[in-house]
Amino acid sequence: MGLVTLADSRTLESKQEALFNAVAQIGSVIIAYSGGADSAYLTWAAHRVLGDRALAITADSPSLPESHKRDAEEFARTWGIRHEYVATREFENPDYLKNSRDRCFHCKDELFTVLDELAKQRNFAHVIYGVNVDDLGDYRPGQRAAKIHRVKAPLVDAGLTKTEIRELSRRAGLTTWDRPASACLSSRIPYGTAVTIENVKTVEKGEEAIRALGFRQFRVRFHGDLVRIEIAPEELPQALHAETARSFTAIFKPLGFHYVTLDLEGYRQGSLNEALQ
Repeated sequence: MGLVTLADSRTLESKQEALFNAVAQIGSVIIAYSGGADSAYLTWAAHRVLGDRALAITADSPSLPESHKRDAEEFARTWGIRHEYVATREFENPDYLKNSRDRCFHCKDELFTVLDELAKQRNFAHVIYGVNVDDLGDYRPGQRAAKIHRVKAPLVDAGLTKTEIRELSRRAGLTTWDRPASACLSSRIPYGTAVTIENVKTVEKGEEAIRALGFRQFRVRFHGDLVRIEIAPEELPQALHAETARSFTAIFKPLGFHYVTLDLEGYRQGSLNEALQ
């Protein structure tokens, strides 16, 4: 994916320095680390400033794709970052399973509860996470959980946007700089449809198969016996070929879907939030 208008180098360097200073002032941190572009850059920055006083923690949850776990492990190994998993139990919470519009709050509340306890046990000063300035304008109930748990957001404090994070990641040689936007598998299930381990794993299998076809930015949306496939606009022409359509059918019919559909609007982040408006 290409980068659009960037701040000049001096501004970028100034913001990165502000990030380094903010992390240094905390002294020791646990990073909520999913392996996406934002959390990876924050983790790299924290490791650069604090060394082993920075610990990256990934939630071992059914809602995190196995491919994301592999990517997170490889990144941490490449940069010598301390990295561990912790089990989260949001799938044991009825308020999470019913998948109302505040589902993300219950997920992040569980995660930050676990990380708070771990920080106390290991004597880390604070938990931080990778929300950026652009995220503040989106519907993200998880940010409310972060406020309740007093989780710090150094990327926001430094005034960094998504585009700036990607550019700084590119300059630092991080392979995550152009990684497609990612979200948990539960975000593929429409609000009001119960989230289960079975349906998120069905989505995961479908997405892994689409990735194997060569697509890069997409989502599989679960609508009961119907699957709605969103493909990035620049990749949509490939998806509209008859041969590709047959491949989609061959992937999703065995997964239990009666109807296989392609969304002609293409991929857009948070499309299921459209129903909330």
